[in-house]
Amino acid sequence: MAVGMLEVLLVDARELRDRHFWCGLDCLIPCLNETKAPYAQIQYGAQNQTSCLAQEEGKKRVWNEKFRFQVECEEEEDDMKNKVVLSTVEKHQFFPDFLVGKTTIYVKDVILRGMEEGKVVHGPHKYRVVRQDKTYSGEITVTVTFIKVSEGDFRAHSAAKILQPRTT
Repeated sequence: MAVGMLEVLLVDARELRDRHFWCGLDCLIPCLNETKAPYAQIQYGAQNQTSCLAQEEGKKRVWNEKFRFQVECEEEEDDMKNKVVLSTVEKHQFFPDFLVGKTTIYVKDVILRGMEEGKVVHGPHKYRVVRQDKTYSGEITVTVTFIKVSEGDFRAHSAAKILQPRTT
């Protein structure tokens, strides 16, 4: 069994829009406002991590956070291990958090190339954020890196997220 580390660098998002009915107490029509305080839930296989709230920088929402996931490649591969699912969620103070949309990044080719070459960096690339009704809800920029490591080396580095300094 080969072991590696999948790093997901969540860079930023643009034009994230919520579309729900509680944008304010006086609002009775659906909101199409830009989302102000999004965070992301990142899933790779059965592993899940959550980002901090994105910081507003002009028209962008910036995270600049890196997340690490352990990868174990076996003969029989599970489809869940071939993709990273990013769920963009809007944080609300008085209402339940609201799912803005999801992005799916297929990483099978990145992992296979990384197993051969030792390290592969894919990105940064922009991916569409899609609502449950399959409509566009903005875009998110992500870099995916795969690094082949020995099992002992990976356990020495925990799978917890690593905060990156924000660039100005």
